[in-house]
Amino acid sequence: MAGAVGGPRVLLRRLREVMAEPEAAQKRLDKIVVLIAANMVAEVCSVYLMRPTQELELFATEGLKPTAVHKTRLKVGEGLVGDIAAHARPLNLADAQSHPGFAYRPETGEEVYKSLMGVPILRSGRVVGVLVVQNRSKRNYTEEEVEAMQTVAMVLAEVVAASDLINLQELDEPTAATRRRPVHIVANSFAEGIALGHAVLHEPRVHVTKLIAEDVDVELNRLEQAVYELRGSIDDMLETEDLSHAGDHREVLQAYRMFANDRGWLQRMSEAVRTGLTAEAAVERVQNDTRARLQRAADPYLRDRLHDFDDLANRLLRQITGVKLSSASGNLPNDTILIARNMGPAELLDYDKERLRGLVLEEGAQNAHVAIVARALGIATVGRAEAILDHIDTGDAIIVDGDAGEVYVRPSQDIIDAYSEKARFRARKQAQYQAIRHEPALSTDGEKITLFVNAGLQVDLKHLHESGAEGIGLFRTELQFMVASKLPSLKDQIDLYSAVLDAAGDKPTVFRTLDIGGDKMLPYMDAAAFKEENPALGWRAIRIGLDRPALLRHQLRALLAAAAGRSLRIMFPMVAEVSEFVRARALVDRELARLKTFGKPAPAKLEIGTMLEVPSLVWQLDTLLPLVDFVSVGSNDLLQFLLAADRGNSRVANRYDILSPAVLSFMRFIVTKCRAHGVPLTLCGEMSGKPLEAMALVGLGFRRVSMSPAAIGPVKMMVRSLEVGRLEAFMEGLYGLPTPSVRDQLQAFAEDHGVVV
Repeated sequence: MAGAVGGPRVLLRRLREVMAEPEAAQKRLDKIVVLIAANMVAEVCSVYLMRPTQELELFATEGLKPTAVHKTRLKVGEGLVGDIAAHARPLNLADAQSHPGFAYRPETGEEVYKSLMGVPILRSGRVVGVLVVQNRSKRNYTEEEVEAMQTVAMVLAEVVAASDLINLQELDEPTAATRRRPVHIVANSFAEGIALGHAVLHEPRVHVTKLIAEDVDVELNRLEQAVYELRGSIDDMLETEDLSHAGDHREVLQAYRMFANDRGWLQRMSEAVRTGLTAEAAVERVQNDTRARLQRAADPYLRDRLHDFDDLANRLLRQITGVKLSSASGNLPNDTILIARNMGPAELLDYDKERLRGLVLEEGAQNAHVAIVARALGIATVGRAEAILDHIDTGDAIIVDGDAGEVYVRPSQDIIDAYSEKARFRARKQAQYQAIRHEPALSTDGEKITLFVNAGLQVDLKHLHESGAEGIGLFRTELQFMVASKLPSLKDQIDLYSAVLDAAGDKPTVFRTLDIGGDKMLPYMDAAAFKEENPALGWRAIRIGLDRPALLRHQLRALLAAAAGRSLRIMFPMVAEVSEFVRARALVDRELARLKTFGKPAPAKLEIGTMLEVPSLVWQLDTLLPLVDFVSVGSNDLLQFLLAADRGNSRVANRYDILSPAVLSFMRFIVTKCRAHGVPLTLCGEMSGKPLEAMALVGLGFRRVSMSPAAIGPVKMMVRSLEVGRLEAFMEGLYGLPTPSVRDQLQAFAEDHGVVV
């Protein structure tokens, strides 16, 4: 092999021929070591394979005594073979017997051999064996020979995996090759519900089946082109990813860019191709080596980077092989549980809602928009599910407990039985909610609480009547824009808004104008225009509408046309000062004047309001309230601005409790002002979606709340068990407490007074 350019490639072709022969696995392995010895001009070639006892057993040899096969064993870390396995790295020794780690085994007859070169046999980054060649003379094996041996070892790993030589599933290391044992992961609850189903990876893994290259030059070109495209795609994502995924995800992409532009990475893959591998096999081989090293790294930071390398390699493999970047267009099972590191709301909306049962995110935050959309879709969702992608494959059975924030991968039968019963219990609870869906949300002391639903797509409309809600408190118009491949036409918008009003009938519906920017990007927007250091505080929502009035007027025109002769309620998002509302209202008046000019019908009744999401507007309420017909508190944004805690950043998103005295006091101030001015007030953020939080809102004085459809039943049952007057009196003692939260006090109140939370 030394000095022979075609040597490794010839050997790979011969190995492929042997692998195709219809022979027993042991006989095939015996032929392989003879081939390698001849090609390497080595007097010995041996293959050691890993046993469940973490011992390396001699499985085949050319040159050592045949009687040692299946008898000689070395523990991991014992001898030179054990050292290669322990550190997952090659050894190249001209005088092996002088090495302090040399372990003599008299039954092998290897005492006459001086030089030794060995490489680990890796599969999914885990050592499944060791390949060794030896010579009598003190020979220095070249770097090219070591590289060629590593390539051969990769092919050997496939031989081992496809044979019955050893059972990979018996080996103890928790890696991809042993993703078969049950796994329990504690995560954070993002959306309540229980989902039993089968896993689908949002970004599918690529399984390399073609290892040996037909034309090395072609494979080099495939590799270089794919790396070029990968680098470009990462640069493109970094232009927008801070807008569509907040927090940790941008740091991941920056790490990707650094790794993808590492010349050493491309060089190692190119060298692997030159030894005779296909482009995709070269990527996998280099990733196996990287994974093996990082798994054994003492530095925890380096071990943490393993996932980044895996993700990057998988992206490159998809680029090379043409595998779709997302599973959304694939053939999904009817009980799909979607698994992703992170994703944006538009990506989630690409999936067939009828087949989607649950969502598991490795990152994410409870108030990120993807979690909000998941709650709107009524699918059980958990986030911060640490290392979930390391433990799961597409098709694995999985249970998502969105109530407790737990995930069970490949659950045992007793876990399945327990959760099947829990699902039946939830179904019985749902039946109870259905039984009261037409009953009013009336407290025990006669206080009426109006419950609305949040919606954003036509598919949501059926929930309005199924839940027993009294109207749509928030229709997120931007979702239509986010799922479209181009800007929706005037007709598209009119059709949607008409369908919403038709479905609502005589029930009130509040349309929020476009709330884009921040973490809600449109696929056809100019990403460069939205590149900002702090996108949540930047050019978004009403700011875009006022700076690009044609876009806002286009939408207002569609709303007014859809509501001809009917009642229409419009509100503007992210208003920070009264002058912004005045300017936005003036655009409505211009569109009304246009209708009159052209003799077209206007809405029979028109109400204009504003979202209250920016704290500055709270200090202008005395000026604002006489100008508006209603106000809706958007608690998600309001609280992140109030607490200076980015809801998309997992490090701070859960740092503050919304049931803190500071938040409750602030909310109470808003209620007091709106009551004084006689302006209807609704809260349409996620704060109202859980019974305990909704109870606190009622205690503050909120009488209109809007939430996900799934929350209507539990919140209504809570209200019907609550004495509001007693709660309000109790909460008077909470606002001044020097504690980070009054959650425990409110929970105790509920338990003491029989409130169903």
